[in-house]
Amino acid sequence: MPRPAVTVEATRVIRVRPDVVGIDKTFDYLVPTGVEVHIGDLVRVDLHGRRVGGWVVALDPEPLAGVNLKPVAKISGRGPRPDVIDLAEWAAWRWAGRPANLLRTASPPAVVRSLPARSQPPLPVDPDPLIRDALVSDRGVLRLPPMADRYRLIRAAVGAPTPVADGRTLVLCPTATEARELGARLRRDGVAVAVTLPEARGAAGAGSWAHAASGAVVVGTRSAAWAPVAPLGRVVVLDEHDDSYQQEQSPTWHAREVVTERARRAGAPCLLVSPCPSLEALEWGELMTVDRSSERRGWPRTRIVDQRDLDPALGPLFSPALVDTVRGEGRVLCVLNRTGRVRLLACRSCASIARCAACDAAVRLVDDSPSDDGVIEHLRCGRCGTDRASVCLGCGGSGFKNLRLGVSRAREELEVLAGEPVAEVTATTDSADPDVATARIVIGTEAVLHRVTRADSVAFLDFDQELLALRYRAAEQALALLARAARVVRTGSGGLLIQTRSPEHPVLTSLLRADPGRLAAAEVELRRALRLPPAVAMALVSGQAAEAYVESLRRAEVGSSVEIQGPVDGTWRIRAPDHRSLCDALAGTERPPGRLRIEVDPRGA
Repeated sequence: MPRPAVTVEATRVIRVRPDVVGIDKTFDYLVPTGVEVHIGDLVRVDLHGRRVGGWVVALDPEPLAGVNLKPVAKISGRGPRPDVIDLAEWAAWRWAGRPANLLRTASPPAVVRSLPARSQPPLPVDPDPLIRDALVSDRGVLRLPPMADRYRLIRAAVGAPTPVADGRTLVLCPTATEARELGARLRRDGVAVAVTLPEARGAAGAGSWAHAASGAVVVGTRSAAWAPVAPLGRVVVLDEHDDSYQQEQSPTWHAREVVTERARRAGAPCLLVSPCPSLEALEWGELMTVDRSSERRGWPRTRIVDQRDLDPALGPLFSPALVDTVRGEGRVLCVLNRTGRVRLLACRSCASIARCAACDAAVRLVDDSPSDDGVIEHLRCGRCGTDRASVCLGCGGSGFKNLRLGVSRAREELEVLAGEPVAEVTATTDSADPDVATARIVIGTEAVLHRVTRADSVAFLDFDQELLALRYRAAEQALALLARAARVVRTGSGGLLIQTRSPEHPVLTSLLRADPGRLAAAEVELRRALRLPPAVAMALVSGQAAEAYVESLRRAEVGSSVEIQGPVDGTWRIRAPDHRSLCDALAGTERPPGRLRIEVDPRGA
């Protein structure tokens, strides 16, 4: 028996974007009489025979003629602000994704039916001249040394007047621990703060979201770039260089890029803070620095050990300086970053690292060219693909040795050298591990610099794996790792110990001179020569449907400035002179059925 028709009196039409994978369209619905609805509200609608969630993206649009509209099934609660709805549309174009993926991040983790009373603005403070100048800049990039106290800057930022009437401040931190600590410190100073973190689910997460929407200062990690700041008056991004600001899943949006665009649209000043600003940040804004003496004091004492001079009997990792450090006083962190490490080769004659003659990256030995005598070995660069003969560029020697030693083996040898237990930390180690909390000596991957917040010395056992990694941002990331270690080291303590076969590398020269600008200047020229970001815009395309997608892109972009390279291991690289050209090309290419991953601005390439 057919169901009787239900007549609903409606006063207005709303446009809804459904939260359904694979549907990138909007649909019009009717709102029953007397129901209050706002742009961004979360709703439930009937779509193709099933009930799904969605977001209201427009009020009173002109519906298509001749279409019988259905009523909305339910108004669930409050959702993203209208400016965030528009921002998600832009970000979907910028990172070749779908707006629904971004709107999920911008929505509360549980239903929010109403907002609390508006929070009072924080009391102002009188900042010093440098901070005052940094806060009034629309596009400020502040190079602040790692050991400097950043709280004075943040406290001044949240209390300073903004060009936006009654505007509130958004502060991004690279880690949840830093966000919680900063939020607690601001609360002690009487500031109404909403700490928004992705792991805060349920009622607690919804409460923080509602508090942010009611006018509190917002402090959070990457996802806070989408927080409902009401209205946005200022943005501060701490450690803008940190890789944690980029989303790993597609779309691979970057929080720094999202908030700089959001601030531009709102007419709000944006300040990027870093001890070693990224090239993207330097290209975007105006660099400001502390005086030279303050910057030098803001970096710890550093010792560099040239591993080419070590006694082979001791092995490549255990220099006399390291032995003295672990046998001395104070807490010692040893970093040996094995995760994702490529094979490193060293010349048997002069102990120099085997490098690429074209781009200076580490090379590996390959033997894919058979000859009458067996196999011809040669060296291949994993970054630019250049092949060359297996001879040392320094001395001409043809013999190489492989340099490998894992964290677990290194821990055993350190225990023998130090004569006491050594704790081990990796990315899977529990942060509450009692062995890590009590051990004087701790060894691990770079995760140890996040698990342990204070130490007297930090020793990098083999820093060449950072300097010569196959990522185009390897040098920037290596200096960022040193900056992270510098923040862990106590003032006036043992400082940093770096073991390397590349003591003249620009990263280490910049560190010794406490001048990250030296590395930035060298990297800019190298990226331009190799046509790598930010000199160009780049994306990686992979997945089951990648080949069909790339072929469609190739046909559509014949004669254009878009360059397609590959495939290498099932991945194509797409380059264009700028992001507008790249993103327009990606957005204009129809996606074929099947799994497809488009990674714009790939951080690990």
